[in-house]
Amino acid sequence: MADPADLGTAQAARLIAAGELTSEALVTACLARIEDREPQVQAWTFLDPELALAQARATDARQADGQTIGSLHGVPVGIKDIMDTADMPTENGFLGHAGRRPTEDAQCVRALRDAGAIIMGKTVTTELANRAAGKTRNPVDPAHTPGGSSSGSAAAVRAGMVPAALGSQTGGSVIRPASYCGIHALKPTFGLISRTGMLPQSDPLDTIGTYGRSVEDLACLADALIGPDQRDPDCTHHPHPKLHRSAMEAPPRRPRLAFVRTPVWHRGEPRMHAALEGFAASLGADCEEVALPDDLIDAWTWHRTAQLYGMARHYGPLSDRYGPLMSPRLTQHVAEGREISSARYREAVARREVAGAALAPIFARFDAILTPASPGPAPKGLRFTGAATFNALWTYTGVPCVTLPLLEVDGLPLGVQLTGPRGADGPLLRTARWLERTARALSVDAVAATG
Repeated sequence: MADPADLGTAQAARLIAAGELTSEALVTACLARIEDREPQVQAWTFLDPELALAQARATDARQADGQTIGSLHGVPVGIKDIMDTADMPTENGFLGHAGRRPTEDAQCVRALRDAGAIIMGKTVTTELANRAAGKTRNPVDPAHTPGGSSSGSAAAVRAGMVPAALGSQTGGSVIRPASYCGIHALKPTFGLISRTGMLPQSDPLDTIGTYGRSVEDLACLADALIGPDQRDPDCTHHPHPKLHRSAMEAPPRRPRLAFVRTPVWHRGEPRMHAALEGFAASLGADCEEVALPDDLIDAWTWHRTAQLYGMARHYGPLSDRYGPLMSPRLTQHVAEGREISSARYREAVARREVAGAALAPIFARFDAILTPASPGPAPKGLRFTGAATFNALWTYTGVPCVTLPLLEVDGLPLGVQLTGPRGADGPLLRTARWLERTARALSVDAVAATG
């Protein structure tokens, strides 16, 4: 067998279930990869190798005893350090929370444990999942940012330290790091995964997402996380779709994609423009350029209103208490949020439904919307984690998004983002698998034509 650290989530789970690989062997391989890459990448804020190995050995023992195993049995997963873990610190990337020890797991962590996953450790996040960058570097080129705020999770998966990790998105913090690091990511439909036990930033926007090495990996991880939770009012009434089953099915017909530039196209880099336009053109009749309805022009403003108001509500008390320990940029955001009236906030939340309805005619004609995942490849330097320019609309409307590592610009990855209707996460993943296979075939054909 090749290095187990290179296995994807689904493949590793199958090998462990078949008795062809032990969790201890997989975790040991991942720890060796971490020892090799961590000095350069710095993806982890907490890692206890003995704790990880103890979990793996206990998992192997349960399997040897013939006990029922879960869908992620023995697979190590990195956890963004804003999600509570009872046996590890959760410091939220914030000096004021240094040494913080939760007494119980977040619901998403509990769900992973129930599925048999190994909680490998806590990955670096930006300060309170906002803009002030952490220590993590992009594994593709350490001189560039890995993105934010799920920087450590995306970097750990790209560096082969773990096959899967969790992130969260309030603006673009799942999709953008995946684009910068060149990995797969899913931001599911809003409310599909419980946020209980996760640091809140903006209640109508916060969404837990998954990182992996394939579309199948994203589906496997999400399936283990999806479920109702009475403690999170936004996820109590959602059904439990089986994303893996849908994702692995063949499309009932050849999918059609709508290429959407969005009104913020001018805020992207020219090299991103050229890459996305070329990619859309290469799909031929399968992809048609479509303009967004005028009803969506103000969506970016409403998204910012909801996000800043949430920061003032959730981070205002921290700003008052810790003062100098909070970065000037976040302190400013809290102050801006405090200037927003509750009436304006309620209007921003209500407008989500109007914006979502405006997308319906596009989704009635097309299987998914093709858009940029980021304004360009990862910016050079570590202080700026990038902008959520091409993510905010989809976060605001609560639709599912998938990022595929299909493009490269100047030696750096650039993701392709697909979005689908709310609740259609399975069909979106299915379309994403089709697009990835189609893109690879086009690439092979192009090489053959020039070779």
